[in-house]
Amino acid sequence: RGKGADGGGGGGLLVSADSLVKGDGREYCIGAASVLAKVFRDRIMEHYDARWPGYGFAQHKGYPVPAHKGAVHRLGPCPVHRWSYAPIKHMTIDLD
Repeated sequence: RGKGADGGGGGGLLVSADSLVKGDGREYCIGAASVLAKVFRDRIMEHYDARWPGYGFAQHKGYPVPAHKGAVHRLGPCPVHRWSYAPIKHMTIDLD
């Protein structure tokens, strides 16, 4: 049996894999990997919340909810913000 990856498109994987739409619901191993990835991400977000308070990382886990967007506009982006993300990339930031 081959390797599977959740999603509709390949790309970025270092091994060959079949891309399965809704793969996390079709294959137990993909579903388990999805759960592990989310738990790992949530723990990282809790660490980020302690390191960069005010953004609410522990509450929204990095999703662009209104409270987080407001914090970014109020505080500016921090080092963990993805600068390639269009709303961050196009912000005017006063470095003075």
